[in-house]
Amino acid sequence: MSHFTEFDAYLFGQGNHYDIFRKLGVHKGRQGKTEGVYFDVWAPHAAEVYVIGEFNGWDETASPMRRVKPDAIGVFETFLTGVKEGQLYKFMIITKNGDRLYKADPYASYAELRPGTASRIYFTDGFKWSDSTWMHNREDETPFYEKPMAIYEVHPGSWKRHPGRIDDGFYTYKEFADDLAKYVSEMGFTHVELMGIAEYPFDGSWGYQVTGYYAPTSRYGEPKDFMYLVNALHKKNIGVILDWVPAHFPRDAHGLADFDGEALYEYADPRKGEHPDWGTKIFDTGRNEVKNFLIGSALNWIETYHIDGLRVDAVASMLYLDYGKQDGQWVANKYGGNENLDSIAFFKHINSLITGRYKGVLMIAEESTAWPDVTKSVDDNGLNFSYKWNMGWMHDFLDYMKLDPYFRKDNHNRMTFAMSYNEAERYILVISHDEVVHLKCSMLNKMPGYEVDKYKNLKAGYAFMMGHAGKKLLFMGQEFAQLREWSEERELDWYLLDEEPHQHIQDWLKDLLKIYNTYPAMYELDCDWKGFQWINANDNYRSIFSFVRSDRTGEKNLLFVCNFTPMEYPDYRVGVPEKKTLKLLMNSEDPKYGGQDSKRKKSYTPEKSECDGQPYSIAYPLPAYGVAVFTY
Repeated sequence: MSHFTEFDAYLFGQGNHYDIFRKLGVHKGRQGKTEGVYFDVWAPHAAEVYVIGEFNGWDETASPMRRVKPDAIGVFETFLTGVKEGQLYKFMIITKNGDRLYKADPYASYAELRPGTASRIYFTDGFKWSDSTWMHNREDETPFYEKPMAIYEVHPGSWKRHPGRIDDGFYTYKEFADDLAKYVSEMGFTHVELMGIAEYPFDGSWGYQVTGYYAPTSRYGEPKDFMYLVNALHKKNIGVILDWVPAHFPRDAHGLADFDGEALYEYADPRKGEHPDWGTKIFDTGRNEVKNFLIGSALNWIETYHIDGLRVDAVASMLYLDYGKQDGQWVANKYGGNENLDSIAFFKHINSLITGRYKGVLMIAEESTAWPDVTKSVDDNGLNFSYKWNMGWMHDFLDYMKLDPYFRKDNHNRMTFAMSYNEAERYILVISHDEVVHLKCSMLNKMPGYEVDKYKNLKAGYAFMMGHAGKKLLFMGQEFAQLREWSEERELDWYLLDEEPHQHIQDWLKDLLKIYNTYPAMYELDCDWKGFQWINANDNYRSIFSFVRSDRTGEKNLLFVCNFTPMEYPDYRVGVPEKKTLKLLMNSEDPKYGGQDSKRKKSYTPEKSECDGQPYSIAYPLPAYGVAVFTY
């Protein structure tokens, strides 16, 4: 009896086999009373397939595989005894031309540590999860977009390292789990987003050229060690989001490229199946079995590893047939347009499946263009993502922050423009790893002025970001003003926290996150003008921004005032909508953040004096690059 049945073949051929990761790859089984292991691989163009590994001395003819019925689906299978968990294996594929290809298992749960390229027999059952409270709470009735979401983006291999070790000094998943969970919880982030988890061969790709879509990378330990990491974060009430890369894959000989001697996972036409700039292959999302492979990968991370969301990389490259291509390098769709109709259908399918099947699990689009309705429902002809990265806000914000303060008055709209389209999508404001590499400078070194000005600018920028509508994401190291650009080859410069200016930045962000998590006004109505009100969006000459955030009750509002020049205003007057006493929550001149004023008033009573179009106002001593956050 075959492990891969005719019904499995039917579902796989339809692209709807949602348990495909329990059928293809390596799985425990029995034939009669004999226990053993099934090996299954999809290779429809192959003439013959053999499984080779440590269990048969890598003998290329010892373990032939047979086509399972129906033959047309192209799945090969064999059942072996005497196989042990942890042993290495590959599929040897003999092509129609007689060539021999040595391929890793696309559905493997575990891989040999690079530079080795074999798969490793591994069974993911048996881990004792203790995150039931988190998993239950994830499904509560509150819409996800009304909950707080402040994401800490992390590359595990360079967050921290052990010095002087020959294995690159990587923390294991378990070591990383304990330190990260404690740190993220203390800082006040609600989620972590992990880069480079799915197995990949080249460290310098940061995990964005994947060969093992079902396997946590062996750089940091075994798959169950990765489960330990997720479990530890959940127990600290931290959600886990994974970078997921369905847009493309590398050409490595052991990987998916020309898997069975012909284009299989990629489009056969190189004008559709190759990225000229990236040197990678493009998944054929019009082929049901390929679509099912990607859907199965996503489901595997969610079901097997309890992942809470997937950040989908390079969505724009999938949506546009001409992405990164010149005339003659791409093929129009059947209507003559540049939209990839296969990918549009794929996104509608996978997003509807995942967000419908797993309440509280998020699908997040890294989509860098103005493609409409990314987060709208399929019923409204949207792609049904949970969130979209707001790349437009990011570029405008960073362009503004890098300017000499003298020129900011002429670029004031860069900081206000995002609110004009805020209701179009559900957004996450991001300062990701891409903004602090390749000579772009760290966040601190993007800031203008002398060293003391850089820290003040950064505090003002972070306050504006945290107060602005939208969920938040910050890449590791920027929370304490990392000086150097990020590199995957070294750990963050944690020693900087011995210096007061860096500690002040960390304390500033920690307190901003405390306010963020404490006041529903900061997150409850992110996509609604009822949750955001400009007090003064037009003070371009002084480069000062003031705005109010509100929750549904309107009882615990927050007023932000941010000064982006070195000019001090001893009696800056700001309008207030109501005659309620304002309590000062954060003041950038507080000595705990490196300021000089320890005697500032803690409460302010509005006067009936019109200002900024509001009936009431207060006078506040606004320092150079000063920030004040009030509640009323």
